[in-house]
Amino acid sequence: MITKTTNHKGFLFDLIIYIAVMFLIREVSIPNTSFLVTGLFWSFTTLIVASWRMKVRNVSWKDVGLTKPKSIKKTLLVTGLILVTTIICLVAFNIIKDQIPFFTEQVSDLEKTTEPTTSKFGNLKGNWWLFLTIMPMVLIESCLEELLDRGFLINWFEKLFSQTTIATLLAVVLQAAIFGFRHSYDLSERSITVGIIGLIMGIAYVKFGRNLWPLILAHCILNTISMIDRV
Repeated sequence: MITKTTNHKGFLFDLIIYIAVMFLIREVSIPNTSFLVTGLFWSFTTLIVASWRMKVRNVSWKDVGLTKPKSIKKTLLVTGLILVTTIICLVAFNIIKDQIPFFTEQVSDLEKTTEPTTSKFGNLKGNWWLFLTIMPMVLIESCLEELLDRGFLINWFEKLFSQTTIATLLAVVLQAAIFGFRHSYDLSERSITVGIIGLIMGIAYVKFGRNLWPLILAHCILNTISMIDRV
């Protein structure tokens, strides 16, 4: 955890700037570029903003967990635990969502207006060359999301709420909610699924030494599995 002197107004100001830029920059569309290139542009822009505010507060990425793990064995064990927990939680959600009227109505509306859609990654079915071409960008994006959503947001929200007894709980829940919402901009199956992943990552970050590497590894593996499933 960051040990710098708390300046609540300063951290609130940082969060307002960061969140405003994070959502406003997503309205920017770069012509003749792929979804992944645009996504990386969004993430690198928010990375610049986060790094700027961290420098103002005399906090480094090392301070928030981007440092060499003390134990490779523990890192791999935590990575495995994150993966198993995530899979179990997502399977459980997929089982219970069919019992929730909200999602049942969504599926019905979707069936009424079903139209052919093109994947934002392009036509990956059977196209391993395209898969290998875009995977480096997917992995970079996975790393950036852990830096920003877990490394930056959790610590900044904690500082903002540090006068409360549930600062860490609020920080973990809020970053997960933002993480889920910005992946679909609505309350949908996708946003909740991504939010669940963000919640698990946030809990793991706080509970296992606040080192970002297990989260980065787990995130990269999850996205790799997801992409392979599209091929």
